[in-house]
Amino acid sequence: MEIDVIEQKIQDISPDLMKILLSDKTTKGYIRWGSDNYADLGPEYQADQEMKPELVTGNYTALIQPRVAKSEEEKTRRTRDKAEVFTPSWVCNKQNNLVDAAWFGRKDVFNRMEEKSWITIADPVSFPRDKIWKDYVDARRMEISCGEAPYLVSRYDTVSGDPIEIKDRIGLLDRKLRIVNENANTDKEWMQWTIRAFQSCYGYDYSGDNVLLARENLLYTFIDHMQARMMREPTLKEQKKVANIVSWNIWQMNGLTMTAPFSTAEPAYKQITIFDLFGTDDAGDGEESETMTDEIPCKIFDWRSNESIEFRSMIKGD
Repeated sequence: MEIDVIEQKIQDISPDLMKILLSDKTTKGYIRWGSDNYADLGPEYQADQEMKPELVTGNYTALIQPRVAKSEEEKTRRTRDKAEVFTPSWVCNKQNNLVDAAWFGRKDVFNRMEEKSWITIADPVSFPRDKIWKDYVDARRMEISCGEAPYLVSRYDTVSGDPIEIKDRIGLLDRKLRIVNENANTDKEWMQWTIRAFQSCYGYDYSGDNVLLARENLLYTFIDHMQARMMREPTLKEQKKVANIVSWNIWQMNGLTMTAPFSTAEPAYKQITIFDLFGTDDAGDGEESETMTDEIPCKIFDWRSNESIEFRSMIKGD
């Protein structure tokens, strides 16, 4: 499979666009590498270091590649170290079909399965009496441990690497964009609801390269649809707007602690001990000091209420 050097292309469009896609909205810095897969390239590529634009682009050709293009040795190592296993596109489609069957109250809304593939249903999607197309676009969807986000967007087959035509894509965001294409009457309305479709799709992963690949896949999905709908490339302003949404909605997180990996923040409360007065962290009893820092709880953005919130508050139901 021939892999485009997407990072360099984005850098060439605009260095600011690349910075947005590498940004960590929680820490206000850049996302971290999050794995030792690039550690042999130097100290700046260690797991706890930030993925700065100059490290990702320019120095190495095709440094960050989709899993399908990685060597078998690297795939095995990532599976062993991070339990990283990518799902075939046909399985993603089958599971996404179950989600839609529950929402629509009927099967085979967008396509029907045919062994380990699918046949797209070309007729415009019809909606139940109590729901309209805008409800579907606004319905929130999230892919946990998202990798390259194959459940959200399907620009290429995750096994073969072959590109998938827009009409046959099966991701949850792909489906929302199909609905927008079928129902928006003007370009203005199309843009408004395309933005809302992106705002309603979320995902997170621990590895920084996966987070970047997922964000790129979502951004390029927007570019693909803009070209198909309006026969033009989106402007830099339009791309930055979508990139900002994507960088909020696809974030780097330790799924167990719901914190930003390798980030540090002073605890809200710490007990002062005699050792603080003497400027030492050694408590002398073999126990951890109470002044140790904690990782920062991850933040996401609620686009409807127009505010950032801690992700863990959603889990707790606050």
